[in-house]
Amino acid sequence: MTGSEATFGTSTHNGILLALKEINDAGGINGKKIELITVDNQSKSEEAALGTSKLITQNHVIAVLGEVASSRSLVMAPIAQQNGTPMISPSSTNPKVTQVGDYIFRTSFIDPFQGEVMARFASENLKAKKIAILKDVKSDYSMGLSQYFINTLLKSGGEILVEQSYAAGDLDFKSQLTAIRAKNPDAIYVPGYYTEVGLIARQARELGMKMPLLGGDGWDSPKLFEIGGKAIEGSYYSNHYSAEDQNPRVQ
Repeated sequence: MTGSEATFGTSTHNGILLALKEINDAGGINGKKIELITVDNQSKSEEAALGTSKLITQNHVIAVLGEVASSRSLVMAPIAQQNGTPMISPSSTNPKVTQVGDYIFRTSFIDPFQGEVMARFASENLKAKKIAILKDVKSDYSMGLSQYFINTLLKSGGEILVEQSYAAGDLDFKSQLTAIRAKNPDAIYVPGYYTEVGLIARQARELGMKMPLLGGDGWDSPKLFEIGGKAIEGSYYSNHYSAEDQNPRVQ
């Protein structure tokens, strides 16, 4: 898997391969083995759309597993829906994804939930009432998640001191961070992907900003710590895993 969020695709693909091996080793489904056809969309929306069309119209698949990112799922879902092909996203949390139609599904929570959870965590656990927002304006995921966080924080009596933005692929965030530093927030909510978050964390610490950074499941990659290093320490993000889950596989 390649592109800006390659680790999401790689980990998801590995999980699918593991599940398929377990199913096929047990005899498959109704005695038939499952065949997997993999398409790398390079973390690009146009490639995601082309790949979905090819899988359905040329490979004649019975279902599409993906995409991991909401923005790309939103371009794939109408194609799957129009062709009556079930599509299951493992991690697209924007609620609009499954609203496309009755052939579109997900296995993750949605942004209204994780936005609310992080806002409550900031307010109740961290006692952070004054928050700055730094969001990716090119990402449906980031824009939606930031709004759900803001809505909950304001209802709980919190305050949004400043909102700043960037675009996926940016490398320099010091201008936005300097504007945020001037407001002296208790925490910064950065609902983006690990690729930019690691750089944002480094640059924030270089500017002497010690407040925690908060985020969503888009942070969840080993690459986050490779990029951000110790600058990530003391920050928090919501995710689909809980150590308190009593499922035997989790334990």
